[in-house]
Amino acid sequence: MAAIGRFQQGDEIFYAKAIDGEIFRVRGDVFGSPAFEKKPIKRKGVRTLTPVTPTKVIAVGLNYADHARETGKTAPRQPLFWFKAITSLLPDGGKIEIPFSNHRTEFEAELAIVIGRRVRNVTPAAAARYIFGYTASQDISDRTIQNSESQWARAKSFDTFTPLGPYVETKFDPNDATIQLFQNGQLRQNSHTSQLLFNCYQLVSFISTNMTLMPGDVILTGTPSGVGPITSGDRLEVRIQGLAPLMNTVK
Repeated sequence: MAAIGRFQQGDEIFYAKAIDGEIFRVRGDVFGSPAFEKKPIKRKGVRTLTPVTPTKVIAVGLNYADHARETGKTAPRQPLFWFKAITSLLPDGGKIEIPFSNHRTEFEAELAIVIGRRVRNVTPAAAARYIFGYTASQDISDRTIQNSESQWARAKSFDTFTPLGPYVETKFDPNDATIQLFQNGQLRQNSHTSQLLFNCYQLVSFISTNMTLMPGDVILTGTPSGVGPITSGDRLEVRIQGLAPLMNTVK
């Protein structure tokens, strides 16, 4: 497998493998041992959805040293995480909605982990075998609310605040990839996953000691420095080396 997406044609929703602009329908359990049709389907009328439907979205904070410095916060000694509402998910091409025009709302480019197998209490050394793949994401944040509360879930769980996709790449090295965000064509964030304080395998291990992770669950791994405000009309693009770009607009 390689790039796996989730699509809709009419009333039917299905998984498919994406290769060079063509999609090949998945037969069987996408998290098991799926087969793929040899003939691509016609793209007319096909919508790209979020690549998975998780039972939970877990966001990790202050996981790049440079971002911790720019916020003036001390880097955590263990992963800091919270939940984002699954209703905040937004597919590639979708529009991010700013709920309060008088609030400061910011972009955050992030690498997302997608879990492939039910897992509890896994070691970092064994974590990779429970990961389905990786995709691009954003953790849109209402800073006005975030800075007024000790809990961050409300500030980050508004509808459309978790762009995700477009595809899950199942063959990807999470320890060796650049991560960038472009705002209206201008480079705003530019870092590398080697700068993560806790790498993807450590995150899966740590979180799995606290809860059972299910196939399709999503872990946002944190954002690097360079976060900034968004306004209506903005065009945002997350580029992670080895993954399909994630593009969204703001209204």
